[in-house]
Amino acid sequence: MMKYKSIEIFTSEQAHWKGQAIYKAVVKYVNGLKIAARTIVTKGVEGSYESGDIATEWIEVLSFNMPMRITIILPASELDSVLFQIQEMVTDGIIALRDLDVVFHKTSGFLLPKNTRVREIMTALPQKVQTRTPLNEVAKILLSSTFTGVPVVDEEDRPVGVIAQGDLIYKANMPLRLGILNGSDRSKTTEILDALGDRKASEIMSQPVVVIEQDQPATAAVDLMLEKNVKRLPVVDTVGRLVGILSRHDVFQTVIRECPNWRAFQSKSIQVENLKLVSQIVRSDIYTVLPDTPVDEVIQKIDCNDIERVCVVNEDGYFLGMISDHDLLIAFVDRHPGIWDYLTSKIPFTEKGRRYKELHEHLRAKTAAEVMKIEVVTIREDAPLEEAIHLMLDRFIKRLPVVDREGRFKGMISRGSLFCAGFASAKNQKTY
Repeated sequence: MMKYKSIEIFTSEQAHWKGQAIYKAVVKYVNGLKIAARTIVTKGVEGSYESGDIATEWIEVLSFNMPMRITIILPASELDSVLFQIQEMVTDGIIALRDLDVVFHKTSGFLLPKNTRVREIMTALPQKVQTRTPLNEVAKILLSSTFTGVPVVDEEDRPVGVIAQGDLIYKANMPLRLGILNGSDRSKTTEILDALGDRKASEIMSQPVVVIEQDQPATAAVDLMLEKNVKRLPVVDTVGRLVGILSRHDVFQTVIRECPNWRAFQSKSIQVENLKLVSQIVRSDIYTVLPDTPVDEVIQKIDCNDIERVCVVNEDGYFLGMISDHDLLIAFVDRHPGIWDYLTSKIPFTEKGRRYKELHEHLRAKTAAEVMKIEVVTIREDAPLEEAIHLMLDRFIKRLPVVDREGRFKGMISRGSLFCAGFASAKNQKTY
């Protein structure tokens, strides 16, 4: 048996707390705690009060102020977090408390509340550019922001396209991603921005643009993002003008704000159905190197496979650290300025080796263990997806290494895989 408590509040329709009917205020309060509690409100058909007033539904008598009963059922351990505040909220009524022996408690672990609207979770008044905005200005906007995409609007402020980091790299030949460019030498950054030339946003923007109306359910926006395989949606009003942007980041923020702590629920023997774990979405085909791998081979693996990072593991498969292209730039740029050109040029790796012989030899002498980042946040494969979302948002992480109980490397998850796997099954069920 599981020990539960039942809080029963006997009040009336006219009872209010801070301008809101008590029954509405109580439901909202308990729901906001994100604990394993259920609240039920029932309305009586007849009743009487201490004042002598009678409430009735008889046609012959004008009915008013019908009795209300609010029942809150929750684990006994959660009682103190609820009862004190409830006592303050009930300005007119009776509060009763009784023990419950619960034999079974099951709930569904959905990521996104069904009644949430796009306008409630979007980023309002987003950065935007015009079709005629020069690309170097577009890049500057993205460099000064936490996002990697910006909507393009026409003269009437209607979205006509989107420019993301990939558009700048693959359509405008920007030689490296924004994350590295943002932490690089100012003169190099200026050189790359100038190289974008006089080209305009309209020349490289992705179109046709996929938009969502602000009063649509957030679940509809998620469906659309999955269907169209886009990271962000411009949000428009009823006449098509841009009013916001909805990104995967916004959706994840809603999850961690609204979603209960399912792991805590499980610790109380509550069965959570439809709960996805990290192990179900982890990618195991992640490039790894041993700690004694020469750095030039690490660079070759990154360069030839068009990836941003590799993980370092020992011969027994235990996770030791990670190396990104940004880590390599930081490690060598002071002593070997040529590393910048080495990492960012379009020259094939073998030709790079011939042109930068001295640097090549230095990189050959260094090992992965010497340049890897060891203070890396990891997550257990048996953790719920919500825990991964928390970590990635709190630590500003886009890719998270996954390990087993003993610390052996199992693979990697990204924000993209987290979004697709976390919502795809719910999309099919139409229940998230």
